[in-house]
Amino acid sequence: MAGMSSVLAGRAADIRERIRAASLRAGRNPSDVRLMAVTKTHPRETVLEAYKAGIRVFGENRVSEAAEKYADFAPEAELHLIGHLQTNKAKAAAALFPWVDSVDSLHTAQALARRLEALGKTANILLELNTSGEASKSGYGSFEDLERDLDGILLLAPLRLRGLMTVGPLTQDEGEIRRAFRNLNACMDRLLRLVPASCRPDTLSMGMSSDFEIAIEEGATLVRLGTVLFGRRDA
Repeated sequence: MAGMSSVLAGRAADIRERIRAASLRAGRNPSDVRLMAVTKTHPRETVLEAYKAGIRVFGENRVSEAAEKYADFAPEAELHLIGHLQTNKAKAAAALFPWVDSVDSLHTAQALARRLEALGKTANILLELNTSGEASKSGYGSFEDLERDLDGILLLAPLRLRGLMTVGPLTQDEGEIRRAFRNLNACMDRLLRLVPASCRPDTLSMGMSSDFEIAIEEGATLVRLGTVLFGRRDA
């Protein structure tokens, strides 16, 4: 485990430097960009090593996997559900995740809010947009679709709307990737004009291992990194 600790610490330091450089290229403050460790398929021991390396934000794709991995975890850790939330998993998600980053319908938001209310809890949420138009991806297909649900979501007292999330297109075309991220940033501007002053979304979650520097240049405040931090699972 000592070897894993040093490798992870080194990777985390390299990633932080890349975040800093990308932020400075865009004229941004590096402290405005947070690093999320995506721990899907990685064991609890690896998560603990990431925590020792100074990472405090963690993302999981599946509720059941996270429930086993993060039971009685460090209270300072911030756990996000980044995978699609099925309504039949809303109860378990409400109990475990203080952040749900993949809300893509009023129905899902209502199911989560009901479960949170029953538990006497609240949660931060991000609304997911499919900015690439790829059929394989979840999320609202357009900002107009999101806007139709917005008033209903804002009425759900257990939910605090914190911003937007997207997954970049699966392509090597930097221009296409950049357009998708720029689109989400523009959607955030539109969102800020629509919500009341008491609700000021502040999180733009976009960018993964292959494209996080582009995402930062286009305004990301939260980047979701797995492979670049932990290496490939078959390695």
